Amino acid sequence: MEKNTKKLTALALLTAVSLVLSYVEAILPFSLGIPGAKIGLPNIVTVVLLYTYGTAPAFFCALARIVLSSLLFGNLFAVLYSLSGFFLSFAVMVLLKKSGMFSTGGVSTAGGVAHNLGQLLLAALLAGRYVLSYFPVLCFAGTAAGAVIGAAGGLAERAVSGELRRRGLL
Repeated sequence: MEKNTKKLTALALLTAVSLVLSYVEAILPFSLGIPGAKIGLPNIVTVVLLYTYGTAPAFFCALARIVLSSLLFGNLFAVLYSLSGFFLSFAVMVLLKKSGMFSTGGVSTAGGVAHNLGQLLLAALLAGRYVLSYFPVLCFAGTAAGAVIGAAGGLAERAVSGELRRRGLL
């Protein structure tokens, strides 16, 4: 029982860290120079969770973070767009991770591109197919952001998993 409580506490703390990173990203004036593109700082935690705790904990922590951050820092459309990107991105990342053929950087990069595609598909449903012409630009942004987040996530995963093991939380 105590191990489950420790694991749940660790997952809650990591979810809180990702929520703080969402807030930091929302208030920083950092831009990739592409309208609608963000670096995706909270996804560092998603990558860490995916590689340390597995698919289900990563899914539910990321889902909680998306809903909470969208409600706190966004609006209903932010929730819809974030979720549409998340579901496709997460599915792609899980499949690529399970294949064993990709590094954390590759998994995260593909996730970044898939996230942008998921959001564009929702936008196409709501506004029309013409928005899909923006995909090459967002593909570039997703590749750049995903590579950065993947590199940071890989470094963080090694540090965090070592500390979690040392404390008996893995």
